Amino acid sequence: MQLKMMKSKTDEEDYWNSSKFKAFTFDDEDDEFSRLKESKQAVNSIRQLVEDEDDEDDVEKVSWSGEPVGSISWSVRETAASNQKIDREPAFPRIPTEASSISKSQSGLSLSSLFKGKTKGGNFQSFTDTLGDSSLRLYAPELRKPKSEYKDYVSDWSPEETVQRLQQGKTVSLEKFRSLQDKLLLLDFAVGAHDGNAITAVLIYLKRTLSKEVLFRELESRQTALRHFMHYLTEIGDQKLLLELHRALGRTEDMALLQYKEHLSITEENKKRDFLKSCLSLPFPAEDSAHVQDHYTLLERQIVIEATDRQAERGGKMEIFQKFPRKASILNMPLITTLYYCCFYHYAEPEGTYSSPLNVRQTFRISEKQFFVTALAARAKLKAWPDVDALFTSRNWLGFTRKKSPLSFQRVVDILQKNSAPTQVLQQYVGLVDDAELRISLAQKHKCHDIVISTYRDMKDRQLLLGYQGKVERGSAAERKIEELLNNPQIRWKN
Repeated sequence: MQLKMMKSKTDEEDYWNSSKFKAFTFDDEDDEFSRLKESKQAVNSIRQLVEDEDDEDDVEKVSWSGEPVGSISWSVRETAASNQKIDREPAFPRIPTEASSISKSQSGLSLSSLFKGKTKGGNFQSFTDTLGDSSLRLYAPELRKPKSEYKDYVSDWSPEETVQRLQQGKTVSLEKFRSLQDKLLLLDFAVGAHDGNAITAVLIYLKRTLSKEVLFRELESRQTALRHFMHYLTEIGDQKLLLELHRALGRTEDMALLQYKEHLSITEENKKRDFLKSCLSLPFPAEDSAHVQDHYTLLERQIVIEATDRQAERGGKMEIFQKFPRKASILNMPLITTLYYCCFYHYAEPEGTYSSPLNVRQTFRISEKQFFVTALAARAKLKAWPDVDALFTSRNWLGFTRKKSPLSFQRVVDILQKNSAPTQVLQQYVGLVDDAELRISLAQKHKCHDIVISTYRDMKDRQLLLGYQGKVERGSAAERKIEELLNNPQIRWKN
């Protein structure tokens, strides 16, 4: 019996020495508080205990350490032990053991009264007041940040939020929007924000991820986005897709005009002529169709004239090419430039030839005034004054000739003066200016003394004539003419 008791005592001592649990003692230092750690499990344990409505003031269960089962220290210790098993880094700050060693008998609190706000003495106090005690203060664990704070990293943005970030110039990924509905929402929010950059960015994504048929169909009902898309295609030079878009939308005239513009990229004249010929069958409006026809006809004519004149210039067959060598090719020149060229090099050619100015005028329906100005400038440049005079000469039905011009004679004088016309030529047209004051001003400017003297004589203004006598050269024909007029007794001067 004694041997059995000794064996039992020995087993009991081995148990206490080998067990991870220790017997309850009031002197035991609670070193476990030094390993308090942050854990979501501890918070959940506290929440469950708060929701427990059972009052256990009188009967409480204790663990091997002597602490109430479910108490704060017990919950935190259990959590700390589990955290050690998964090797997590400690997040709780270390708490000094001197301030944390709390005995159940010293605190005067039970677990239920702690969370229900009642002390053993019957006085109620809040949970905040209880934890406000320096001897009972615990460090609350830091909870995980809300999901919204991680959106920058996970790209969990709605279509509206994505457009707002595009407006702010932030980097966003549009790849997460895969359904047609989400893509159209993106486009609608971008259009609603009136931000061209955002609209273009979304359109580029839609162009890459949607079929052309679906994209064109959806853009047809979104005119603002459609205009942005057309401008974008124009800027990047995607003429093929832009042409398909016009065709899909039924915009035949825009499609024809867009196709016609492709001639700008063709450099070889014969290929450009053939391309323009193919454009004649496109569905242009009536006015535009006439312009395209004229463009084709003009280029065809220029090719013929250029080939003939190049050959003549090289062979030295025409004297005018020797005196005035050509400075540039006539190919792809505007209509008025072509008319000027023909008036300069081929003025006298019969109307039946391609290079005849009259043939050009008739074929392209050039107005009389435009033809007159162009021919006047070309012949004045060559100093062909007889040809200039012939432009103004007209005959009436009685056979009388007179000077007539679709331009004002003031404008005619300016054109002739710019081409260094001599005074004898200028004064013919200065004298045809109707307004006397303007005629005198032009005559004085271009030193047409005869016009000034004749005008003062017609005005019978002796004083003006005497004043002008001092402006002409002494002994000149103009001074002698003034002297004759002043001494003429048949003129009745008004002053």
